[in-house]
Amino acid sequence: MKNCCKTPDIAQKPQLKQIPIALIGNPNSGKTTLFNKLTGSRQRTGNWPGVTVEQKYGYFSHKTQQYQLIDLPGTYSLDLGQSSLDEQIAREYVKKHPDITFINIVDASTLEKSLYLTSQLRERGLQIIIVLNMMDVANKLHLQIDIPLLSEHLGCPVIAVSLNKDKDISSLYQQIEKISLSTSKQAPLTLQYQPELEDQLAARPQTISRISYLQQIETQAIESCTKHAQIDVKNDQDIELNASKLTAAQQRLHQLALAHHQEATNISQKVCQQTEKPQVSISDKIDRIALGNYTGIPLFLLMMYLLFLLSINFGGAFIDFFDLSSKALLVDGFSEVLHRLHFPTWLTIILANGMGGGIEVVATFIPIIAALYLFLTLLEESGYMSRAAFVMDRFMRKLGVSGKAFVPLIIGFGCNVPAIMATRTMDSHRERITTVLMSPFMSCGARLTVFALFSATFFPHGAQNIVFSLYIAGIGFAVLTAIILKNTLLKGEADDFLMELPDYQRPNMRNVFINTWNKLKGFVLGAGKIIVAVVMVINVLNSLGTDGSFGNDNSQNSVLSATAKAITPVFSPMGITQDNWPATVGIMTGVLAKEVVVGTLDSLYSSMDNHVRIKDTAKFDLKRDLILALETIPTNLNTAVANLADPLGLGAIQETEDLSLAAEQQSVQLKTMTAMQQRFDGKIGAFAYMLFILLYSPCVAAASAMFRETGKKWAGLGIAWSTGLAYGSATLFYQMASFQMHPLKSLFWITLILGSFGTSLWLLFRHTRQTAQIPIQVTFG
Repeated sequence: MKNCCKTPDIAQKPQLKQIPIALIGNPNSGKTTLFNKLTGSRQRTGNWPGVTVEQKYGYFSHKTQQYQLIDLPGTYSLDLGQSSLDEQIAREYVKKHPDITFINIVDASTLEKSLYLTSQLRERGLQIIIVLNMMDVANKLHLQIDIPLLSEHLGCPVIAVSLNKDKDISSLYQQIEKISLSTSKQAPLTLQYQPELEDQLAARPQTISRISYLQQIETQAIESCTKHAQIDVKNDQDIELNASKLTAAQQRLHQLALAHHQEATNISQKVCQQTEKPQVSISDKIDRIALGNYTGIPLFLLMMYLLFLLSINFGGAFIDFFDLSSKALLVDGFSEVLHRLHFPTWLTIILANGMGGGIEVVATFIPIIAALYLFLTLLEESGYMSRAAFVMDRFMRKLGVSGKAFVPLIIGFGCNVPAIMATRTMDSHRERITTVLMSPFMSCGARLTVFALFSATFFPHGAQNIVFSLYIAGIGFAVLTAIILKNTLLKGEADDFLMELPDYQRPNMRNVFINTWNKLKGFVLGAGKIIVAVVMVINVLNSLGTDGSFGNDNSQNSVLSATAKAITPVFSPMGITQDNWPATVGIMTGVLAKEVVVGTLDSLYSSMDNHVRIKDTAKFDLKRDLILALETIPTNLNTAVANLADPLGLGAIQETEDLSLAAEQQSVQLKTMTAMQQRFDGKIGAFAYMLFILLYSPCVAAASAMFRETGKKWAGLGIAWSTGLAYGSATLFYQMASFQMHPLKSLFWITLILGSFGTSLWLLFRHTRQTAQIPIQVTFG
């Protein structure tokens, strides 16, 4: 959390000084809507320094003044006892920036609840502008709020709006201008605490302010609760004394929170009157179905199916267009330009195949990530996402995560990259890391292309059952990962799942498109940099020959192939022999993208017998290539519509004993499948290889997303863990399945793998801190 609350640096125009303003409020109060209204497209996103909570900031102008707007994470309070990382960031930012202006978004339909945070802000004497949002909802509930009286009680300006409907927010601009130019400060709100605490405040040293002393009391109470909840006492007298101190500390926290609760209640009762009894809302009627015992889960599964269908199938229908068009422009076209300018071959390879190829890989993820965030934002804006989390919470809690984790895992069956990025909707940092480390085990569509090739080659009967077993294995390893993390490095249970269910509402499409654009831009500019760098390295190694020549892509003469031949013995325990080195090259290029494995194997196996590769000699034609790219869109959309009942695409795996027909179906050469049958150790070796492809390091795009979302330590651990599991599982399966052929060798490897796994678990449990945490609960009765 160190330095997590620095005001973001935004490029300033030299003639104007930007005035910082922070947005703060409860989740679902309308912060994002106001942020988008004020800043429009002038937004930037990133992470708060030191953590992986998204940081969003932008700027806007009014008259001749520029303002910097910081969107703080949603929080219900500034209490120190709150464990949510979002709330910690908001609290620390308020603490370290007492001199800036805060715009506090308050939900008019739940005024009393929202004023709890407001009372904490005003007690600190901060410069506050209250934006009383959702006045239209309050009117439907027959709530009449006296705005001038509310402003009088809070001692700050209050502006009533309905951000989803009101286009004119000129009154807010006027208040921002007025408060930013004013030299006077708003007087702190003085709360009335219980007599015992008031006496202690009265006796404080005069050099310490009232609010500073209250914060000291709160800090001491938190530290006392933590200390006495963890002390291991043995005799009855010490137990009684420890319990007494723990109770006293909890009571002190209760007193502090109770004063703010009473202040919020008192103000709400004075300024808000209900003119008539409200009728049952449409949201309540919909929730009878959305949260029903018999209808909640089916509706949730339907929404997940639609999410999967839109983001993966229909979004994926545009992948070929982005792939072929970016290849035509940035790889083939760029290469043609460099060639005509007489650039040396090695530089052309680096710039066109390397950098251009890297951008091409990034471009292929644009449609599915855009479609994913478009649909996710629609669900969030409509109010359904909160219901979805509740529906699956009971099941996911057994794995140490909340119901929100289910959505990213489902998305992972289409593509791991958007699945990892979707974990940003989760509040708990611990649960977010767990879900990110689980996501790569969900078998994505790219892996299916590899499974389809091997199933057609080695399992002409029951191919779908083989592929389905791999999907189940991936789910099993994801569950295993969650259970181990829950009991070791991320020890603990899922956070108490208390979430406000906002009313259903029509999504604000401006917000939807702005949020989708910001997420997409964040991926391209963030993870995209890592992807381009890694793709450049691998593509250059794949083109560079051992003799120093270039143009050896996917051949036996490339440095990449030579490296693979050298390390192939490492994979011999899982059934890959030295003459099957192309399988090792496939593993290495699979780091780029799993679908690249098929093309690599096809190119290498088909050229092994004659050592002569037929290169593509077609003349470059930009117009032709772009037309071909455009033609893929209607074709792929028709395919997506035809496969509505098969979103995973398992129907593409067809059973046939005719190897030439199978090769045609998988778009590979017949001699490729023949070479695979000759070099893999039958069905056993093929399944072990598929198991490794399923589990080992995620592709560079997914890996870079992991680094972006969790940081270097957790991403590195996740990649090492998945690769270790892949090697161990593939070796264990192969050695057990071929035990009769070489019992002593198999016994050695089985013992080594199981021993290594057991030792790793023992070390994890040994180094895990055995600390018991007692949650601090503040209740009001």
